[in-house]
Amino acid sequence: MGAETGAAPEPLLLHQNDVVAVATKDAPLVLGLQPCALVDHVARVDFSLLDQIPGERGGSFPVAREEVENILSKVKSHILSSPNDPSPLRTVAGGSVANTIRGLTVGFGVSSGLIGACGDDEQGDFFVDSMSSSRLNLSKLRKKKGPTAQASCVCLVDEEGNRTMRPCLSSAVKIQADEFTKEDFSGSKWLVMRYSAYNMDIIKAAIRIAKQEGVSVSLDLASFEMVGKFRQPLIELLESGDIDLCFANEDEAMELLRGKQDASPEASLEFLAKYCKWAAVTLGSYGCIARHGKEIVRVPAIGEAKAIDATGAGDLFASGFIYGLIKGLSLEECCKVGSCSGASVVLSLGGEVTPENLQWMYKQMQIKGLPLPDLL
Repeated sequence: MGAETGAAPEPLLLHQNDVVAVATKDAPLVLGLQPCALVDHVARVDFSLLDQIPGERGGSFPVAREEVENILSKVKSHILSSPNDPSPLRTVAGGSVANTIRGLTVGFGVSSGLIGACGDDEQGDFFVDSMSSSRLNLSKLRKKKGPTAQASCVCLVDEEGNRTMRPCLSSAVKIQADEFTKEDFSGSKWLVMRYSAYNMDIIKAAIRIAKQEGVSVSLDLASFEMVGKFRQPLIELLESGDIDLCFANEDEAMELLRGKQDASPEASLEFLAKYCKWAAVTLGSYGCIARHGKEIVRVPAIGEAKAIDATGAGDLFASGFIYGLIKGLSLEECCKVGSCSGASVVLSLGGEVTPENLQWMYKQMQIKGLPLPDLL
């Protein structure tokens, strides 16, 4: 595809402000692949709205632009608000990988960046401004003519804090498989990705060059709906042996082995560990389990965390876990940092950790005797 020989892309031109220095050609330690930029519309809604939209509750599956517009038109009449949450409807720069990368940079001081594309529209500018203000390296983010996404992603949070996501990506500009160069990955240590059967050519191309450059690969299983509908391509990707670290939540883990005699999270962890150096399965209020080689650990959840919105919990768990690996922590400690990080984001609406909740996370880490980030 000529990916190795193509010319390196020009850095994305950011707005002239005090964070423009992040847009350099210096390689970020952790690079997140998000083929297209996303802007999330996050709202707390009552259960009745979830009964009116297609698909299962709690999942994340792409839908047509018309369906997202239909959902957004109904949101205002189903909004939940409370004195403790003055902003029940919020628009934020998002995407699973962006959440993880932002968490690594803001929460843990790990040099991180994004590779992908955004459109030359208002939402593209919003995404760039938001991510650059978080000091992400955006030098590998291509800006293209066209829409960032017609409606991006609507994220509905119910009364119990569970989220249901419906992204619209069909018309969004995105990076193509033949656009990657070895310079995109050279110097980085980790590549963070999210499974998507719709982007398999992009994922495979990125993995191929990343491996040539000695970069380790982390994969999140995305959603139980994506795993269930496209299980075989996922299994083939795992069986390639190119995935070093895999994250799954309980629903995704069980969906992976659906139809097998034992489809428990523990069995799924064992399956993932056959192909990945590290594997972790989050279990909500029951904590998480993880495996590295023959070592298996189980870490309880943080009881002090009262979930307002589960959006980004798995993404931020990954931030903490990867931070632990970078710091050379034990498997158990990686899980504990991940639990602190994941719990911090559920304390408010949206997939971005607030400054107040970051301080809460650091306090929890300190209580558990975990090393705090160098930025403190």
